[in-house]
Amino acid sequence: EKFKEINEAASVLGDEKRRAQYDKYGTTSEGFGGGAQGFDFSGAEFNFDDLFGSFFGTQFSGRRRQRQARGYDLRYELDITLGEAAKGVKKELKIPRLEECSRCKGTGAENPSDVITCSNCNGTGVEMRSQRTPFGLFQTSVTCSTCKGNGKIIKKKCPECGGEGRLQKTRRITVTIPAGVDSGARLRVHGEGEAGKGGSPGDLYVIIEVLSHELFERRGNDIFIEASIPFTAAALGGEIEVPTLDGKAALKIPSGTQSNTLFRMRGNGIPDLNTGNAGSEYVRVVVDVPKELTKKQKELLKQFSKEETSKSFFSKIKDAFE
Repeated sequence: EKFKEINEAASVLGDEKRRAQYDKYGTTSEGFGGGAQGFDFSGAEFNFDDLFGSFFGTQFSGRRRQRQARGYDLRYELDITLGEAAKGVKKELKIPRLEECSRCKGTGAENPSDVITCSNCNGTGVEMRSQRTPFGLFQTSVTCSTCKGNGKIIKKKCPECGGEGRLQKTRRITVTIPAGVDSGARLRVHGEGEAGKGGSPGDLYVIIEVLSHELFERRGNDIFIEASIPFTAAALGGEIEVPTLDGKAALKIPSGTQSNTLFRMRGNGIPDLNTGNAGSEYVRVVVDVPKELTKKQKELLKQFSKEETSKSFFSKIKDAFE
């Protein structure tokens, strides 16, 4: 029925003849003056909040309760090392934020009795505005100009927070960073955001950034490193010591190893964030050719170059030292 009335009003505004009839007689009914009962806008009154509330529920209605605002969420960017990402770590953060005033408990008033219901809106936080139009009186709801939508008036403000109910403070919070996190990981700390105004506090989101390492390159849960080995170890085989996230570990080099060979050390990588299973450490070896040789070393290498056998270079070196 409401929509029918609105459609009728719109049709009047769009028709110059019918509008002129309404302006003159207050109705658009055909045969007006002959006893017919036309549609008279002069007595119509519309409240858009009531209209939409009846169709779509109370969320459209202007008769809402006192406004309770949840506190804002906060974002904190935290840098950690690759070692901390691999092992997990606890970090103490200093978070500047709005906290509830301890004196007034967030009311903003010096005493509880200083908080009274707004007489302008009767505690709803909204007030009605009326506007007369050619096809009736329309009412809309707006934020109460007296209480600013709070529904309450503070007679005497809290001297500590000046009536705000919150104060800017710095809070120390300890967060636990789990092993296996990577850059971009977001940790949510429930209730550690800003205090609300009558509502619940927001949350704190810690955004992780894993810093680059001077030796290791991370790829998922695996780490990569490059290590130099002497050409004699490459030819004869041996054992070298390589850095790990825990310190150092021995790596066996088989004889005849070529430069850029990739070795895998299982379990020396980053733990998986979900399963806890550690990735691998990959060691790429680069054969180090000496720039300066002794006279004897030069003679040996010349002998190798003159030998016309099918043995490889590394095999010749191995035979010479056995």
